[in-house]
Amino acid sequence: MADPAVRFATSRGTWVVKVELARSEAEQSRGLMFRTELDRDRGMLFLFQVPDEHAFWMHDTLIPLDMIFLGEDRSVVGIVSNAAPRTDTLRSVHKPSKYVLEVGGGEAALHGVVPGTRAVFLAVRE
Repeated sequence: MADPAVRFATSRGTWVVKVELARSEAEQSRGLMFRTELDRDRGMLFLFQVPDEHAFWMHDTLIPLDMIFLGEDRSVVGIVSNAAPRTDTLRSVHKPSKYVLEVGGGEAALHGVVPGTRAVFLAVRE
């Protein structure tokens, strides 16, 4: 089976992000903490049971991240860009989301991902 990935089609072309999946509470709590690097076009996809206003903090996260919040229809409802590492500030887009994709800081803007951009999940079992 192919590696799980998320594909975006934007004005700048197609962007495919290979993802690790965070389903369980433990996986979601750990997220990308303690990592010293994250390759380009790689990320972590958080799969929540129900849409909610999800918020993330970066206390033990060592690298800046973009957080792409996706609604139930998998369209982008908001983006937190370049969340500063090692902070306790809660990051949210204050809109319900069912999925959140974390990628390296600046990647969403680089690839032209904006609110309304639709995501397609590849080889992601829910």
